Amino acid sequence: MNAYLESVIARVKEKHSHEPEFVQTVEEVLSSLEPVIDKHPEYEKIDLLGRMVEPERMFTFRVVWEDDNGVWHTNTGYRCQFNGAIGPYKGGLRFQPNVYPGIIKFLGFEQTFKNSLTGLPIGGGKGGSDFDPKGKSDAEIMRFCQSFMQALYRYIGPDVDVPAGDMGVGGREIGFLFGEYRRLKGVFENGVLTGKGFSYGGSLIRPEATGYGAVYYLLNVLAHDGQSIEDKTISCSGFGNVTWGIAKKAAELGAKVVTLSGPDGYIYDADGINTPEKIAYIEEMRNSGRNRVEDYADKYGVPFYAGQKPWGVKVDVVMPSAMQNDVHMEHAKQIAENKVPYYIEVANMPTTNDALSYLMTQEGMVVAPSKAVNAGGVATSALEMSQNSERLSWSEQEVDAQLKNIMDTIYKMSVEASEQYGLGYNLVAGANIAGFLRVADAMVAQGVF
Repeated sequence: MNAYLESVIARVKEKHSHEPEFVQTVEEVLSSLEPVIDKHPEYEKIDLLGRMVEPERMFTFRVVWEDDNGVWHTNTGYRCQFNGAIGPYKGGLRFQPNVYPGIIKFLGFEQTFKNSLTGLPIGGGKGGSDFDPKGKSDAEIMRFCQSFMQALYRYIGPDVDVPAGDMGVGGREIGFLFGEYRRLKGVFENGVLTGKGFSYGGSLIRPEATGYGAVYYLLNVLAHDGQSIEDKTISCSGFGNVTWGIAKKAAELGAKVVTLSGPDGYIYDADGINTPEKIAYIEEMRNSGRNRVEDYADKYGVPFYAGQKPWGVKVDVVMPSAMQNDVHMEHAKQIAENKVPYYIEVANMPTTNDALSYLMTQEGMVVAPSKAVNAGGVATSALEMSQNSERLSWSEQEVDAQLKNIMDTIYKMSVEASEQYGLGYNLVAGANIAGFLRVADAMVAQGVF
């Protein structure tokens, strides 16, 4: 490996050994950049990579809120403004008990390259809190969101940093956050948050966008092999917005999602989650707060596998779409044994590095990375920002058409970047290189700081 690359990776491993998610994603991205760094020795002179792996700004803040029984609680809030070289920081807020600086940092780093791939003028950021919205009343969540925004509002804005939703932060939370921002600032800056309700500046199909975009990316991968999506079987994990969007678009195009998963296990529906009733039930499960996928099995009489993941199911396409590090080496071997031809990452870093490397060596298997595949969500958020700035509301068809065009372009950019640097048809390396080059060019042009 290039000596400069090795030194930067070693620095990250030493400095961030307590943040394994961040180390993992930095190593995965930088390792694929070797042919680029070899051709650009000037990057070492200005320590471009050393600067790129450190956030421009990251801060924490306390969030104090009162529950319905009058008891006060204190959580920690985070915002990582990772890289603003190509536009205002853009990235979601995640409310989950496991949130800590390492997760926020890794998500912000990934977001930088994902946002770059869209071709839109948005930098990378991420934020959140170790607050768990599950089991909380609407009033408790409102009070938490108001307190969170009271600490954050000074550091965000349409031309500074534009947060969005993520795990644990849906339309309800975005509404509470925006309401408090509007109260504090005394202005209607509807471009300061995305994922808003349509009645106050949101975009149509935003909840489905990440799932839709993943399917549009898959269409390009299939077309490369002369394949159609019709009649393909797809294994997904989770049952949140992303998996719901995949199921909706796949059904519309004649394919079928056959698995869903949750903390309790997974279900297998051989007939497919491809009817309006079944797809609507995913929403119902998500909104119930029970966080149990077994409810689907009880309702539709399909098998439920307690405590297991769905990666041993033989399908045409595997699309891990729930959370990071969901697919380990043992699961990768199951996928390979089933000779699954298409492994399409959707969640942020759903595959451990060793498992991803293993899958990429499997003959006859195409592997696509999450930073490219799941960019449809942030792309639609950026389209929401455009609508806000122009005081327009585009139709569902207009947003969907632009989303598909962006995903087609991301795929094409990844293929071209991989081929340009002599790596053949390598979608993982191609996405890393294409995303990196745009950010690198902007950083070089703006000088060292």
